[in-house]
Amino acid sequence: MAIHKTQKLKQKPRSPILILIASISCIAILYIASSFISTKGLFFFTNPTTLNNIKSKKIFNNQESYYHKYLYWGNRVDCPGKHCDTCAGLGHQESSLRCALEEAMFLQRTFVMPSTMCLNPIHNNKGILHKTSNSSLEERPKASSCAMDSLYDLEFISNTVPVILDNSKMWHQVLATSMKLGSRGVAHVQGVSRVDLKEKDSYSSILLINRTASPLAWFAECKDRNNRSSIMLPYSFLPSMATKKLRAAADKVKALLGDYDAIHVRRGDILKTRKDRFGVERSLHPHIDRDTRPEFILCRIAKWVPRGRTLFIASNERKEGFFSPLAKRYKLAYSSNYSRIIDPVIENNYQLFMLERLILMGAKTYIKTYKEEDNDLSLTDDPKKNTKVWQIPVYTMDTKEC
Repeated sequence: MAIHKTQKLKQKPRSPILILIASISCIAILYIASSFISTKGLFFFTNPTTLNNIKSKKIFNNQESYYHKYLYWGNRVDCPGKHCDTCAGLGHQESSLRCALEEAMFLQRTFVMPSTMCLNPIHNNKGILHKTSNSSLEERPKASSCAMDSLYDLEFISNTVPVILDNSKMWHQVLATSMKLGSRGVAHVQGVSRVDLKEKDSYSSILLINRTASPLAWFAECKDRNNRSSIMLPYSFLPSMATKKLRAAADKVKALLGDYDAIHVRRGDILKTRKDRFGVERSLHPHIDRDTRPEFILCRIAKWVPRGRTLFIASNERKEGFFSPLAKRYKLAYSSNYSRIIDPVIENNYQLFMLERLILMGAKTYIKTYKEEDNDLSLTDDPKKNTKVWQIPVYTMDTKEC
């Protein structure tokens, strides 16, 4: 069988205009590629999965540099005292976490968040106001920690401050890349102001800043807030960032409560007293025991909450029936009234408190124990901040009987 050769066609000369367009396109592609592999660009261009993860995240104020650099404060929120065998309560740890997130915002860096939250054993015992209907839940051994993403919606937080967990693939990629970059990869800093971290080239160009935070508590880094140029997050930020299942459960409870008011009554741990050298009892919060008793609460909130309203109460008070006197004026409600909704989604008292906070924040009138912001309504005028001044407790009423 004969094989016929295909006759070659003579190529026509290419148009100069087409050649010019092709050249410009090639230059543009090379420029874009170089920006991705730059030490100031996306370090994971060779990893399609990482690149897709980055693209899927929302960028705060279109600051793409958030995804170029990282800030690490350690593998656990807070380490109070000289040893790390314990931790503070949720509110205390949130103050520290908020401090670290503020610094990440200020530096325009992605924050590397600890993958677990330490559970303080004292604060992880359910209060008497929430008696679970599931006895096995009460008998379950208390865990020493819980997953951070079981408390907070990290994607929700990342809309404001981009975060990754310290057990994620992306974090391991950051560590691997930092080692390859040598001196430009990681800077271990201690006692350096956030302004210097942002403005000095020796820090600002580094991929990863490893801040050695205060050995006592992270929030110590934010104590002098008035004299630091930083972006502040409100107290309500982290409470509003609860996981979707906690927010969904809170929404169901709020729907059943209807039009309601709420109070948060912190007692228990805050009522600590000690005797001076003369045997006299003293407290760091001299009015708190009085101000959180039912008879004083009735007087305090009368001007804010009309008679007959539904009043949701969240408290760590363990004495059963302690708030019953309030029932003579209000319809009282507790989280225990909604156990069928709440119990399936909570595994520890931190989650319960976070869910209760969402309910408190949804009230028409929300009265806190302490003022946290200037416009807050509070049960007491004592400052929340520890003044370290031990005073004699006051129990007498300084207002007329209601």
